[in-house]
Amino acid sequence: MDILHQLGGLVLGSVPAMVFFLLLVAAYGPLVRRPLEKTLEERRARTTGTVEKAHQAMAAAEAKAGVYEQKLRAARNEMLAARERKRRQWKAERDQAIESARAAAQQQVRTARQEIDAMAETARTQIEESTALLSEQILRAVLPAGPSFTEARQ
Repeated sequence: MDILHQLGGLVLGSVPAMVFFLLLVAAYGPLVRRPLEKTLEERRARTTGTVEKAHQAMAAAEAKAGVYEQKLRAARNEMLAARERKRRQWKAERDQAIESARAAAQQQVRTARQEIDAMAETARTQIEESTALLSEQILRAVLPAGPSFTEARQ
C-alpha cells in the first residue's frame, strides 16, 4: 500500500503539470497552430501563384521564340533566294561574256583563215609565175644555146 500512497502523491503532484500541459495544448491551437497554418497557406498560395506566373511567362517566351524562329527562317530563306538570284545573274553574265569571247575568237579565226587563204593564193600565183622563169633558166642551163623556151612555145 505504501506504493499506492506514493503513486497517489506523485499523481497529485503532477496534477498542476497536467493542467499546465492541457492549457498549453488548448492555447497552442489558437495561438500558434492557426496563425502558422494561415501563414503556410498564404505562402503556398503565393508560391503557387508565382509558379503559375512562371509557367505563363515560359509559355509566352516559347511563343515569342517560335515567332522569332519563324522570322529567322523566313529571313534565311529570303537571303538564300537573293543569293540564288545573284548567282543566276552572274552565271548569265559569265555565259554572255563567254559567248561574246567565243564569237570574237571565231571572227579572228575566220579573218586569219581568209588572210592565210589570200597568202596561199598569192604564193600560188608567185609560184606559177616563177615556174615559167625557172623552167626557162633550167632549159638554158641544160640545152645548148638554142631557141628560148618562150620562143619555142610560140
